[in-house]
Amino acid sequence: MCIRLSGIFRIEFSGFDFFNLVKQKGMKKIFLLVLYLISLIPAYSQTDSTASDSLLRMQIQNQLQMPESKNSIPSRGSVSVNPDISVIGDFRANYQSNYARHFNANLNETEISFQSVVDPYVRADFFVSLSRDQETGAFDVGIEEGYLTTLSLPAHLQLKAGKFKQMLGRINFLHPHALPFIDMPNAFVRFFGEEGMNDAGIQLSWLLPNHTFFQELTVELTDGPHESPSFIRSSGNKFIGLAHLKNFWDLTSNATLEFGLTGISGPNVSNKITSIAAADLTYKWKPVKFNTYKSVTFQNEFYYSHTPSLTKSVNSIGFYSMLLVQVSKRTFLTGRYDYTNKPTSNKFVEEAGSLTVGWHATEFQKIELQAKTTSANSEEIENNYKKKFNQVLIRWIFVIGSHGAHKY
Repeated sequence: MCIRLSGIFRIEFSGFDFFNLVKQKGMKKIFLLVLYLISLIPAYSQTDSTASDSLLRMQIQNQLQMPESKNSIPSRGSVSVNPDISVIGDFRANYQSNYARHFNANLNETEISFQSVVDPYVRADFFVSLSRDQETGAFDVGIEEGYLTTLSLPAHLQLKAGKFKQMLGRINFLHPHALPFIDMPNAFVRFFGEEGMNDAGIQLSWLLPNHTFFQELTVELTDGPHESPSFIRSSGNKFIGLAHLKNFWDLTSNATLEFGLTGISGPNVSNKITSIAAADLTYKWKPVKFNTYKSVTFQNEFYYSHTPSLTKSVNSIGFYSMLLVQVSKRTFLTGRYDYTNKPTSNKFVEEAGSLTVGWHATEFQKIELQAKTTSANSEEIENNYKKKFNQVLIRWIFVIGSHGAHKY
């Protein structure tokens, strides 16, 4: 005797009298219990999908085990025809003692990014900025960056074309939300402006064949900025030239050292050529063990400017020094000292000290509080400027969508 239940359960009885067994003492109750439990089992489809399931599982396993080629180049497939899109919000509140309106709170900037490979040969990155005018409060829409980058040039070369943040020092090529402090260093602002060196042109990078340590040489030729304390966009055939040499060492498994040199040359408001030399030095310590909870970064940048005019030439300097300490998994402390002249006046001296506390909730959100005091020896700047003033700044950064990692 054979009983089948939906093609899954099968009970066979042979070699004994089943009904006599049931009549035995106690067996009747057991038989009824078994029938009740069987009635609770849901009915299954008679369709047997074992073969198709096994074939699908085999295909997935083959894809996972397939080795990637060393020369494989990313490309868009049917799964990822759209670019990676993200939106970054930058909310700020501040107190500033040298303004008639001491307190302000606003959405300072919204950044929308579109990033994707175009084909196996180039990738495209676009960053649209909706920034708030500090004077009027109105929002302006502009292309913060938009460029193509090659992926497969020979001889360790890489070409970039479009509008991009230039390879100057350690902070110019980063977007403000990625920095561990809220305001830009005073020397950086005095020489390059709040937005820094961000221009349209071409960039060629070469990874030098140095087997001892990492070396990269970058040269750029750009159109000229629309707003900059040091340079202008020439109406003639004068352009901005930049060269940057990056040197990087792995000191230990826990520490790295980076030293960079930058030279910039371009036209100024007097139709002369301004030249700026810059150097950056960065030491990073992040232990392999407990690297999520501890790290130290000591970062410095120095600028030297030679600015000729119709009547005289001015040599001026500026620098900042920053110490970033990670005290816990989500808490960071940043101390910074700023010293600077102006490109047009070496008699002007401005110094500032600041302390920033940052709480990084996740990689998609952080809140920072910065206190800063600034002093100068002159009142020859804007009307609201005073010889000494204090600031308190709060920034709340939040990200939605897919946003790639920043440069190390």
